[in-house]
Amino acid sequence: MTPFHGWEMPLYYTSILDEHKSVRTAVGLFDVSHMGQLFVTGPGAVEAVNELIVSDLAQTAVGRACYTMLLNQQGGILDDIIVFRVGETELLVVINCANRQKDVAWFQSHAAPPVQVGDHSAARSIIAIQGPQAAGLLGEIAGLRISALGRFDVMAVPGLGLETWVSRTGYTGSDGFEVFLPNRDAIELWRRLLERGQAFGVQPIGLGARDTLRLEAGLRLCGTDMDETTTPFEADLGWTVALGKASFIGKAALARQKAAGAGKRLCGFQLEQGPVPRQGCPLLIGERTIGTVTSGTFSLMLNKPIGLAYVERDVALPGTAVQVAIRAKSYPATIVKLPFWRTQTTAATAQPTGARA
Repeated sequence: MTPFHGWEMPLYYTSILDEHKSVRTAVGLFDVSHMGQLFVTGPGAVEAVNELIVSDLAQTAVGRACYTMLLNQQGGILDDIIVFRVGETELLVVINCANRQKDVAWFQSHAAPPVQVGDHSAARSIIAIQGPQAAGLLGEIAGLRISALGRFDVMAVPGLGLETWVSRTGYTGSDGFEVFLPNRDAIELWRRLLERGQAFGVQPIGLGARDTLRLEAGLRLCGTDMDETTTPFEADLGWTVALGKASFIGKAALARQKAAGAGKRLCGFQLEQGPVPRQGCPLLIGERTIGTVTSGTFSLMLNKPIGLAYVERDVALPGTAVQVAIRAKSYPATIVKLPFWRTQTTAATAQPTGARA
């Protein structure tokens, strides 16, 4: 166990290596109940949240989710969040635990009646089921053909308890699902997943493998790979930005940067051999420092060290040869396109199977 933003969290149950492999080849369970869960409800809820995020929530239908960001007026990233449209006037907003109090205050300060912002984090849990066997396992428990749930779809699943939703989302790069439910139902669901999951090769997963998995998939960590000093364009997340939207906090700053071009960009790099790059390690071309590492790990799937770094925009191109300085020694590396590793999923609409577990 290890301290994590006020929580005691499992760093690993068996080993980071075993747990990483389990998610890539079978199925892993994550207790991510430390994440914040806000409900924004009432007439005007969609419009109110739309003013705070870079994406256009008007394009997200009921039953769908939207990965997006909250910005300050300078275009800096306050947090990356997922907004789930669970009803016509009801939104479930999942936020990073380190930013929960700040985010809650941000939403509440920008909402006015009849829009209501409720922080239900303490009363609710999140269980993530990730890996190629995730659909089979969760389908047995939920009594639904979960495999037909589309990527970033969300649906109520009464068979798992009242006020329970399942989405095809996750933070691993593997196929998988997240279950949002009241605390009273979470422990029993966890136990059932472990029991039924033995036939699927299930394993509980800790924070260590959660980090190596997300980095292998090229997924950013807020506070490490992006923060208030970086914009979505610099973080290579410009695809989330809807500059055509009438207004949102930070729009003017992003419009100016879009026109001028961002001076730096987050990109992936990999080493053929050498030690794991760590946060703060410089990237160089010759004697010139052109960037700084934000995250690094050893990729189990690629069998080589990988990392994320902010580099000058003119060298942020796949195939660019660089050097990474690690403990006073330089190692050759190559800028690569993200993600480092990718899985495949299918999309449709979930339908009952007729079975109940």
